[in-house]
Amino acid sequence: MAITLTINGTAHSVDVDGDTPLLWVLRDVLGLTGTKFGCGAALCGACTVHVDGVATRSCVTPVESLGTAKVTTIEALSETSQGKALQKAWLDLEVVQCGYCQSGQLMAAAALLAETPKPDDAAIDAAMSSNVCRCGTYQRIRAAIHQAAA
Repeated sequence: MAITLTINGTAHSVDVDGDTPLLWVLRDVLGLTGTKFGCGAALCGACTVHVDGVATRSCVTPVESLGTAKVTTIEALSETSQGKALQKAWLDLEVVQCGYCQSGQLMAAAALLAETPKPDDAAIDAAMSSNVCRCGTYQRIRAAIHQAAA
């Protein structure tokens, strides 16, 4: 089944089953490997991308459900000033330990800042609570979001 998807501002025609999760199309078909597989059940957030600006778990999003929606992945995060600020804050505060969950963390943080430009701790905790970091970098993630929002 040929499906046209708009990923990071570019239209891509892919030949996959409609129920194929977006994550597999991004990684295996289009070679955009920045988005990570975590749990496969939308529980950990490692696979977070934006669908029309909303943080979305790509591991459980069938490509046929996207229609004309615009998908943004970690590969395009630096194309916005907010994304650049988040990446700089992540580096300045050395947020990353193993790094596996960080693309999902950054995408969730970008969605938060797009909706709430100056979030308080409670808003950050609420927005980020479903993104799991096995290394426990939550305090540094919160600090980086505050820095990027400043």
